[in-house]
Amino acid sequence: MLLDGDDEKVSGTEECVGPMRLTQEPIQVLLVFAKEDSQSDAFWWACDRAGFRCNIARTPESAVECFLDKHHEIVVIDGRHSRYFEAEAVCRLIRATKPSEHSVILAVVPPITSEQEEPSALPLLCAGFSRRFVENSSVSVCYNELLQIEHGEVRCQFKLRACNSVFTALEHCQEAVEITSEDHVIQYVNPAFERMMGYHKGELIGKELTELPKSEKNRADLLDTINTCIKKGKEWQGTYYARRKSGDSIQQHVKITPVIGQGGKIRHFVSIKRPQSDNNKQPYKQNRDEKGSEEHPQSECHSMRHRDRRKESVDARSISSRSSDAPSLQNRRYSSVARIHSMTIEAPITKVINIINAAQESSPVTVAEALDRVLEILRTTELYSPQLASKDDDPHTNDLVGGLMSDGLRRLSGNEYVFSKSSLQNVSQSQLAIPVTLNDVPANIAKLLDDEERWEFNILELETATLKRPLTYLGLKVFSSFGVCDFLSCTEATLRSWLQVIEANYHASNSYHNSTHAADVLHATAYFLRKDRVKSSLEPLDVVAALIAATVHDVDHPGRTNSFLCNAGSELAVLYNDTAVLESHHAALAFQLTVRDGKNNIFKNIDRTQFRTLRQAIIDMVLATEMTRHFEHVNKFVNSINKPMAAIEESSSNSEGSDCESQASIRNSPENRLLIKRMMIKCADVANPCRPLELCIEWAGRISEEYFAQTDEEKRQGLPVVMPVFDRNTCSVPKSQISFIDYFITDMFDAWDAFASLPGLMEHLSENYKYWKNLDEIKCKSLRPPSSP
Repeated sequence: MLLDGDDEKVSGTEECVGPMRLTQEPIQVLLVFAKEDSQSDAFWWACDRAGFRCNIARTPESAVECFLDKHHEIVVIDGRHSRYFEAEAVCRLIRATKPSEHSVILAVVPPITSEQEEPSALPLLCAGFSRRFVENSSVSVCYNELLQIEHGEVRCQFKLRACNSVFTALEHCQEAVEITSEDHVIQYVNPAFERMMGYHKGELIGKELTELPKSEKNRADLLDTINTCIKKGKEWQGTYYARRKSGDSIQQHVKITPVIGQGGKIRHFVSIKRPQSDNNKQPYKQNRDEKGSEEHPQSECHSMRHRDRRKESVDARSISSRSSDAPSLQNRRYSSVARIHSMTIEAPITKVINIINAAQESSPVTVAEALDRVLEILRTTELYSPQLASKDDDPHTNDLVGGLMSDGLRRLSGNEYVFSKSSLQNVSQSQLAIPVTLNDVPANIAKLLDDEERWEFNILELETATLKRPLTYLGLKVFSSFGVCDFLSCTEATLRSWLQVIEANYHASNSYHNSTHAADVLHATAYFLRKDRVKSSLEPLDVVAALIAATVHDVDHPGRTNSFLCNAGSELAVLYNDTAVLESHHAALAFQLTVRDGKNNIFKNIDRTQFRTLRQAIIDMVLATEMTRHFEHVNKFVNSINKPMAAIEESSSNSEGSDCESQASIRNSPENRLLIKRMMIKCADVANPCRPLELCIEWAGRISEEYFAQTDEEKRQGLPVVMPVFDRNTCSVPKSQISFIDYFITDMFDAWDAFASLPGLMEHLSENYKYWKNLDEIKCKSLRPPSSP
């Protein structure tokens, strides 16, 4: 007898096995009970509550028949009574079928009295049961048991079942694949590997790689080089000679990839091997060049691959001449194709690639292969972003990198994030406080501003004294000391109005991205501009642009990251195509607020050419604060400025004066002045870890609170959580600061210090880093250590 549950459809759930996305259909449960009783009823209703499909079988035969038809994920067999059937025998019958490989079989056993000894589960396990369930007719208990099985064994078995498709792909793959354990014991080889090496898999699986014969054609230290690389968790690829079963050597292009498993340790090595001929210096590109190899003799294959594509323009011209009878439109098209090859519009990177291609033709095999790897790297789009090594693979670093260096997950959502303070863009002059002149600044504020040229200047005290309007007061002082009004030919009243409009469009409700942060960045920028080497590298227009950019660089910031806005489908993300959303908005709004009202238009008296140059410089600096190009800016600065200047200092065979002239010529070129300005505002923007400790701690608390608020809102709106570690209930602030300093700050400030000479800042950075490290070592997650009892 067989009873079926309700046929109502229950939606499947999605699971992922690595990059593979799977949809699991509703769970099917088979109850094998000879008689209906409270226990079978309890499981029936538990299945109903869980949304599982349920069948009941009364006999072993009907149980097997039903199982073969439905392939149930869970089978529950009544093992309390043996007079109807033996539960272990039924289990063996089901286990004898192929589909049972991925099923969980549960034995219902009678309860034991307090006097009885707990029976061993081994006989049940040997019969094929996965687990046992002590009789309990509570629907809730049965429901909980089924849920635990679903979330545990069933999901694991579901993923394992999906792996069959991966092995099917490997079995039919044309590339030789070998999988070994972390101890280099062979666990799997595919048919392509068997064909290439001449072995049967039974002769290989279970053997250590060291047991197989080696070719003598490899250089002596090659194996050590490979092992050193892959044991660090890095991928290795190159040419390797392997010995076939027949005894002859075969040259292979090999890629070995470590696979990280449980405990973050390397658990397997996957090797992909392709045969490679001796005269082919670009490993295994037959697939891409297959068409060409049919048309040209094998001996020409190498030179064809490394040939500059422009040299093939002859082919285009010959096509044109042969097609003289074709319509004129077709002739013009062929003629255009021919001209394309002679155009001189190569980018610098293209020239580099062509030089390397040419060098490969006359290089030894090993050098040509190394240059191939160089070409692969040069052809990637992320030339300046380092890959996280395994030591950096911690959630704090990953979340910071993911949150600050990406534009979101691009997930479409019905939720839209609209600026709650967008109306601030329309703040009129009459709503602002009455401007003050520099001479009318209150005494307590004036006293604080006396220290503004020192790095230890306390911006937070100014925030309190000015009632959260530090940007206007500090701006008046800094702009005056640098003669900005004189350069722009504007009055002090216009500058005051402009500063107040800009400050009014910062969100005071943000814990971090408010006008105090803007004032802090303005202060750091002014401090850097006073350094001798910076001062001598920039022109007056650069100085004015830097001060204005620092002032406006985060105007109207909503207290949320670019990733959040993109995920939420905000109006700004749509407007700026999910690219540098906030930075583009800050720059655009700054100019809109400035030019729309003559009372605060600080640019109204400069000529058009100067305005365009100044505007471009300001926009470039504001956009440089966007983090996705962080490493590009830092690396360009190091390679274009730090290294050439260091080389001049080291090779000081010339007079001291000529050295200074050489360095000045490097610094003062328009391209390098651009790099200096970008680096300056980037360092000013994230200088908090280089501030005195108390300021550093306060800023760390403020940015953490802003990230906590974002995580809270993402959870409320059902958006992807961009930085999961910034959960206010679990986050370790010291860890987040350590990761931020390690990944973003140290290298950048080392480079900036080498240029601008900032020993005081670097000392603060070192001390602050030690402070966070000490907190982390005592497992403290807050800003300050616990107070002593």
